[in-house]
Amino acid sequence: MKTLNVKALVASAALVSVTATSALAADITMNLGFGAPEESLYGRFGKIFEAKAEEYTGGSIDVKLRCCNQISSEDEAFKAMQLGTVDGFFITSNNVSPHWPLMDVTVLPYIFQSGKHLEDVVDGEVGDFMKAQLQTDTSVHLLSFGPALYRDFFNSVRPVNTMADMDGLKIRVPKNEVMLATFEAFGANPVPLAWSETPTALQTGTVDGGDNGTSFIRDMKFYEFEKHLVVLEHFVAMAPLFASDNFMKKLSDEQREQVLRAATDAGIEMRQQVSNETAEVRKWLVEEGGMAMTTPDKADFVEAGKKVQNEFAEKRGAQFQELVAKIQAAAN
Repeated sequence: MKTLNVKALVASAALVSVTATSALAADITMNLGFGAPEESLYGRFGKIFEAKAEEYTGGSIDVKLRCCNQISSEDEAFKAMQLGTVDGFFITSNNVSPHWPLMDVTVLPYIFQSGKHLEDVVDGEVGDFMKAQLQTDTSVHLLSFGPALYRDFFNSVRPVNTMADMDGLKIRVPKNEVMLATFEAFGANPVPLAWSETPTALQTGTVDGGDNGTSFIRDMKFYEFEKHLVVLEHFVAMAPLFASDNFMKKLSDEQREQVLRAATDAGIEMRQQVSNETAEVRKWLVEEGGMAMTTPDKADFVEAGKKVQNEFAEKRGAQFQELVAKIQAAAN
């Protein structure tokens, strides 16, 4: 009888052990949000990060992707992460600036001379400083800058061949001071609108046009009512991966290390995937989307952009100026 009891105890203990192991297999959930469709760049980046985070942590972290503003919007997500009510979110860098103005060094027009220049900046001293300073100032963690693509301009009124053609166009612009000042310098009439309001404003003609990462023009089907595509390469579009301090504090030291590794590796992989996509998407927008594309001489735009760079460097103070100088030096 005693033998049977011992066997029963061993079996019971084994069952408890298996149950506990199963519970620990995915003991932390990360709800990771973004404002775009699931098949967008954000969604693709998210799927790579999801796979790597779950692989590197042995399944102890379960990443759940929440597209289409399910858990927050881009304009509200940063504050929500500060409050700890959102675990993580992909936020376009210009939408971070109202919460942390130093992010605007990456938003300045024509600040990056090439893709390599940008990579050298975000993967180097400047990028490391920004990650650390953001966390100190706001509590939010920047896990990866992710891929970067140029924003393309579009409108429903006319082709743009010179800067004079921008005159009077009502352009949707994110609620970002640098971007507003840039389109004013280009001669347009910028209208600040949240991302959630943008598709309707474009479709109804409340505004004449706007700018987005090239793939977003296709993903959001803006080509259906914006017939003029203009290649200015004035802003770089980055959508870094952020996480709340509340989420990061739930992790063990090992889990935290693996999540950071997953974010870094996902950013590198996504960057490689999109490196040649801009030209392909522009071709699709013209041949399949029916847009007419122009590539103006950028000399006047660049000159106007440099004035905006100088204006904000003077206005934002010594730390901002130092970062701008380091970004410019990295181009050499």
